[in-house]
Amino acid sequence: MSVDALGWRARFLIIRSNKFFEIAVISIIILSAMMVGVTTYDIGPGWMGVLKFFDIAVTVFFLVELLIRMAAEKRFRDFFKNGWNIFDFLVVSASLIPVDESEMVLVARLLRIFRVLRLVSMIPELRILMDALVKAVPRIGYVALLMFIIFYIYGAIGSFWFEKINPVLWGDVSIAMLTLFRVATFEDWTDVMYETMEVYSFSWVYYLTFIFLTAFVFLNMMIGVVLDVMQKEHDKLSVEQGEGEAGEVHWIREHTAEMEQRLERMEGMLEQLTQDQPRR
Repeated sequence: MSVDALGWRARFLIIRSNKFFEIAVISIIILSAMMVGVTTYDIGPGWMGVLKFFDIAVTVFFLVELLIRMAAEKRFRDFFKNGWNIFDFLVVSASLIPVDESEMVLVARLLRIFRVLRLVSMIPELRILMDALVKAVPRIGYVALLMFIIFYIYGAIGSFWFEKINPVLWGDVSIAMLTLFRVATFEDWTDVMYETMEVYSFSWVYYLTFIFLTAFVFLNMMIGVVLDVMQKEHDKLSVEQGEGEAGEVHWIREHTAEMEQRLERMEGMLEQLTQDQPRR
């Protein structure tokens, strides 16, 4: 790479790392989202022309911003090693689809809505939330599977017991599971309970145990899974940036490992010296 190219890359890197540049990008993203919202209202053709002009300006700004970030990388392909960069590239590329005089007008407008998701790629805290949510999905899946088992068991029991009371709510296991979902979301669940209590006075135990398991136990389990993954992602970011308690612990571990290696080399040198002394 030539000296001029290195100079230009350093300039683009400075621009990309500049806080004012980041704030400007975030502001334009918010403005773009507001523009999409304004187009849903019934406004005059004059204002529509202004919005079209701003849409073109925002699209050009995003394109230039993306090119700056690409040029700041050592190698062009390094830009696509980050998943969020790929997401930004797809969103900006989709914004280049013309809105007018196109067969994909609706698709182009829908894709412009996703510009607001670029806030996630620009704000580290939002990236942590999204990464934690995605990584927590497999573990949440096991909790959801256990919830489905509980729903199925209670649905079968409810269908056996309460079918004659109200076949609309308890006619079969699938309908009973939908009724239990209504109970779990507290949507007039007391009406369902009081109806069955007229025949089975102790049926309140059925509802309270189900609510305790679903609304309290499993919900807290899901929250705990997400919080655990979020803490790990936050510690990972702190280690990468060398900040916070996790970064300090990582720094101590690295320097402790270096000191152990030095001590091992010194011990080896001392052993060699002690072995050489009798020979002399």
